[in-house]
Amino acid sequence: MPGTTRTTPPPLHYRVEIGDLHAHLFRVTLTIAQPEALQRVSLPVWIPGSYLVREFSKNLQKLEARQTGRTPLAVEQLDKCTWQVQCSPARPLVLRYEVYANDNSVRTAWLDAHRGFFNGTSLCLKVQGQEKSEHVLEVPAPKAVKGWSLATGLAPRDAGKQGFGSYTAADYDELVDCPVEMGAFWSGTFTVRGVPHRVVVAGAAPSFDGARLLDDTHKICEAEIRFWHGAKKPPFQNYLFMLNAVDDGYGGLEHRNSTALICKRQDLPRVGEPRTSEGYTTLRGLISHEYFHTWNVKRLRPAEFESYDYTGENYTRMLWFFEGFTSYYDDLLLRRAGLLDNAGYLKLLNKTINQVMQTPGRLVQSVAEASFDAWVKYYRQDENTPNATVSYYTKGALVALCFDLTLRGEGKEHHRGAKAGTLDDVMRALWLRCKAGPMREADFAEELAAAGHRSFAAELATWVHGRDELPLKALLQQHGVAVTEEPAQLAHRLGLRVAEHQGSVQVKNVLRGGAAERAGFAPGDEWLGLEPAAKSATQGTSGGWRMSRLDDLTHYAGSAKKVIALVSRDKRLMRLELAMPPALTTWRLAVQDAALMDHWLGPKA
Repeated sequence: MPGTTRTTPPPLHYRVEIGDLHAHLFRVTLTIAQPEALQRVSLPVWIPGSYLVREFSKNLQKLEARQTGRTPLAVEQLDKCTWQVQCSPARPLVLRYEVYANDNSVRTAWLDAHRGFFNGTSLCLKVQGQEKSEHVLEVPAPKAVKGWSLATGLAPRDAGKQGFGSYTAADYDELVDCPVEMGAFWSGTFTVRGVPHRVVVAGAAPSFDGARLLDDTHKICEAEIRFWHGAKKPPFQNYLFMLNAVDDGYGGLEHRNSTALICKRQDLPRVGEPRTSEGYTTLRGLISHEYFHTWNVKRLRPAEFESYDYTGENYTRMLWFFEGFTSYYDDLLLRRAGLLDNAGYLKLLNKTINQVMQTPGRLVQSVAEASFDAWVKYYRQDENTPNATVSYYTKGALVALCFDLTLRGEGKEHHRGAKAGTLDDVMRALWLRCKAGPMREADFAEELAAAGHRSFAAELATWVHGRDELPLKALLQQHGVAVTEEPAQLAHRLGLRVAEHQGSVQVKNVLRGGAAERAGFAPGDEWLGLEPAAKSATQGTSGGWRMSRLDDLTHYAGSAKKVIALVSRDKRLMRLELAMPPALTTWRLAVQDAALMDHWLGPKA
C-alpha cells in the first residue's frame, strides 16, 4: 500500500536487491547515517522461534565498507559473526555485501527465478549501539523478473501497489521479526474485528482452492481472537500469512504480526473437492498453531526472552508452556472454529498420546529439561533421540490437557463458595498479569492456584519437572471419552522405527527396552530376511525368507516364538536371534458422552 515519502535520511537504511537469481544471491547495502568511530556490526546466529545456532554468517560474502570517495575502508572480522570498521563519525558509513540464499525453509533465505524470501536475521547486519533506532528496509522492484509482488508485515514508508519500496521498523527486533515474501504468489484478504488479514501462497497447483483456505483461516483467526479477547480487538493492526507450497515439506515460524509456513502442495484444498484430506487438516492445525503464537510466545513470552541475544543460545525451561500449550490449543481451537467435530478432534489427540507413549525418552527427560536442551537435542535429532528425549511440543500439549481437565473436574465442585476456572481462564489471566510480556513459571503456578483454589505444586513437580506417566486415562474418562486398548502396530511391538523403500527395510531407530534391542539390532541395519530359529527335518536348507516390508515378518514367522533375523550391517551379513514380542497395545479414543465432551471442548462457532 502507498505511504508518505520522507526526505530525512533514516538512521539505518537497508537496501536489498536481487543480485543473481541463478546464483541465489541477494545484494545488500546498509547505510549508517551516524556511525561510531569504531563501528561494529554483527549477523545473528539464530532466529527466534527456532532454537538452534544456524550460523547465518556462513552465507555472507564480499563485505566492504566506504565513506566519501572510492577508497574502501578496512573491515576487520572479530569472530564468526562480528566485524568492525574504523571510520569518521561525521559521515555516513556504507556497507555492501552479498548473501547466498538457497534454503527453501521458513528460517533463512531463498532466491531463484520463481520466488524470493528472507528473514532479516539472514540478511540484515545489526549495528551495535543503534539497535533501538529506526530501521528502514528498501526492496526495489526487480528488473530481472516480471509480475512479482512483495508482502511483509512491516509498516510501509513508501511502497508501491505491488509492495516494492521502503518499510519502517521501530528497532532491530521488529526489522528481523517481519520476513519478506516475493514472487508471483496468490493473494487473498479478509477482516477480523476490523483488522485486515492477508494470505499469500507461493507454489500452488492450478487445482488450489484459495477461497476455501481463506474461509477456513478466517474462522481460525476469529476463534483465537475470541479466545484471548472476547469481543475486543487483537493487539496488532494487520496480519500476514505467507505459505510456501512445495513437493515435500512442513513447518512454520511465528512472528509478531505474520507467520511463514511451508506445506506439501498436495495438502492444499482443491477446487471441487469438499472432502477434507488428512494433509489439509494438518495444515489447518499448523495455521492455528502459528497464529496462537501471536499471543503465546511473541508477546506473552519466557522472562529469559525479554531481550534477545542474537549471538548465541537463549535458554529457557518453559518451551513446554509456550510450544506445548500452543500445541494443545491449536487443534482444540479448530474444533471451536467448527472445522472439526468431536470425533475428528479425538483422532488428532489420540495420535499425540500414542506418539508420546511410544517414546522411551519420556521416562528419561522431563519437559522442562527438554525445553532447556532444545538447542542440542530437539533440533539435533539422531538415531538415539527417541530413547533420550521427549518432545516439549507433544508431551507439553498433554501436560496442558491434564491441567485443563483437572481444573474442569474440580470446577464441578465449589471451593469456599467459588467455582474453579479452566485453563482458558488461566491463559487469559496470565495475559493480563504479565501485561502481554515476560512470564515466569511462578506466574503460571499462581494463576493455576487462583483458578483451582488450591496449590498445583505437586502437579507441576510431577508433570513438568518429573518423568512419571501422566494421568491421561482417568482424566479423559471423566470428561466423556472412552479409552480402549487395541493391538499395537508391529514396529511398536518390536521396538523399531523403519523406512521401507523399493523392497528394502531400513532400521532408523531401535527403541530402548524393546525386542529388537535385545536381539542386537542397530540403527542403519538393513533387514534382509528371516529363517526359523530351529529348522525341522522337512525344511532342509530352504527355510529362509526374503523380506521386502516389515509386515512380512508375521507372514513368514507364523506361530514361531523365535526367528533368526538376517541383517546387513556395514556390508557384513549377521544372524540375530529375535524373540517374537508380546502383544503390546495402544490407545483408541472415542466419544462416550458427547455432552461431557462439549462442556470441555467448548461451543462450536
